[in-house]
Amino acid sequence: MGRAKELLFLLPRLARLIAGVIGDASVPRSAKIALGAVLLYLASPIDVIPDFIPFVGWLDDVLLVAVVVDGLLSFVDRAVLLRYWPGSPASLDTTAGVARQIARWVPRRLKARIFGGPLAR
Repeated sequence: MGRAKELLFLLPRLARLIAGVIGDASVPRSAKIALGAVLLYLASPIDVIPDFIPFVGWLDDVLLVAVVVDGLLSFVDRAVLLRYWPGSPASLDTTAGVARQIARWVPRRLKARIFGGPLAR
């Protein structure tokens, strides 16, 4: 599958993953809260950088999604994520890699605190 086609399917796949993870009892509540907060921010017409500014307006949304997706993929069991991911395991790995590259400026300790991971204490 080509890169453009993979990107086209990314948003529906992420939406399906998030919907499944939010309803899963084995996922920590802190991860569910982070997912809910990002969904509210994305749905809100108020942004740090207004969306009507071409390309630049989407940067805050992309960064926020990358941080949350990277945290989700780092702190939630892979088997749980694969249960809800509608693509192949390789496409989940590709998504994880892209999110990790975008979100690498956020300290792992902060992500662990948000997602209730092993570093949260």
